[in-house]
Amino acid sequence: MKSLQNLALLFLTLLSLSCKDFLDVEPELSVSDEETITNGASAETAVRGIYRSLAANDYYGTTFQAIGYLSGDNIEWTGSQAIAGQFVNHDVRADNGSIAALWTAIYNTINRSNHVIKKVSQLPLEPTFTQDKKNQLLGEAYFVRALCYFDLNRIWGGVPVYLEPTLSANDNRGKKRNTTEEVYAQVLADLTQAETLLPQTTNRLRATKKTTWALLARYYLYQKNWALAESYAARLVGDQSYNLIKPYSSFYGNNAMNTTESIFELAYSPTNTSSHRGNWQPPQNGGTRQWAPNVAFLALVNNPQVGGNRSAMVTSTSDGRWYGNMYYRSPATDPAYIFRIAEMRLIRAEARAHQNNIKGAIDDLNAVRDRAGLTPVLPSTLETALLAIENERRIEFAFEPHRWFDLVRTDRAAALFGFAKRNRYVLPIPINQIKVDPALDQNPGYN
Repeated sequence: MKSLQNLALLFLTLLSLSCKDFLDVEPELSVSDEETITNGASAETAVRGIYRSLAANDYYGTTFQAIGYLSGDNIEWTGSQAIAGQFVNHDVRADNGSIAALWTAIYNTINRSNHVIKKVSQLPLEPTFTQDKKNQLLGEAYFVRALCYFDLNRIWGGVPVYLEPTLSANDNRGKKRNTTEEVYAQVLADLTQAETLLPQTTNRLRATKKTTWALLARYYLYQKNWALAESYAARLVGDQSYNLIKPYSSFYGNNAMNTTESIFELAYSPTNTSSHRGNWQPPQNGGTRQWAPNVAFLALVNNPQVGGNRSAMVTSTSDGRWYGNMYYRSPATDPAYIFRIAEMRLIRAEARAHQNNIKGAIDDLNAVRDRAGLTPVLPSTLETALLAIENERRIEFAFEPHRWFDLVRTDRAAALFGFAKRNRYVLPIPINQIKVDPALDQNPGYN
């Protein structure tokens, strides 16, 4: 228990440091005490620690989400943190503090998952630690590890895959990067394992079999396996536990949490806040407004024929400065939305379109539009249907980490942003990691 308390104290110290600023870089978190997970109670605590790590400011608390939308075409940089502007301008440097912090945060989360996978699998059963509970905790760890490697892969391309707990800073040095294909293969292997272990229940704050289906739907969308993307998305669309609720702001407005819109979200509390809100809100509301919706997006979202009631996600100050208002709570306890049923609808729409089921695709698209108070659209060709789906995703997920990755996976980013080379589709490996471990090769085109 003393070891566990020391670990908890270390984690809380690191978490408080990460709340200071978008640019803070957390040091590596290493769990070296073999006695940290010794029974069912400590296993449960360790899994809660995985979720805390996933929700850290340097991961889903701010940084990962910000990279996903800042790199798109909806947001402009308006604040003082020039390092955030590198994402908007597609000029990210290898010494960018945010990517260094994100790399560390994701691998910290993987390391926590690895400890749970290894140690919980060896624990004996107890009266209150049944096989079902053991399977659940292991399944959650496999799911989170899969999500981590999925995110690493789409940010940096191939990265080193570590499947054993890190006990010291030197444990993983000298390991070269795995290929993109190898990383995705590990994601699928972890999701397959998670799916067999997790219960088929509805829990919007912890991973279940249904949460695994959501990531599998997204995974197969990225793999262009349209049949399986449709199949997994359909399982959730057909589940009465999930609904598109009206109006759009219903899933986040008025301090809403865990609505039927949500498949999986990360929760915060007054004692465990995120820094996301502060980067969106203006000084009048206690924020710093580091970024804001740009002119092009404002024209779209405020157009009643395009944005519909989704215009609620933006508002302006008395002096006319626009800002995003999806993250607004004080204290900053706004959830991080990982999977929503709207995404499953639009994944199925895209997958159906690619399988020449245009009518089915448009049915899903129009369901999302109807929730936004918009009239149906009637595209009749594959090209027009795919463009309509892409445009809908642009508005629907404007302040969530989707737009940039959508443009990359469809290979539309190069033309839209005028890239001469597609090396900008991935970010540079943090220079501090390369200096520590020369076995890590830099992505082409970065110094």
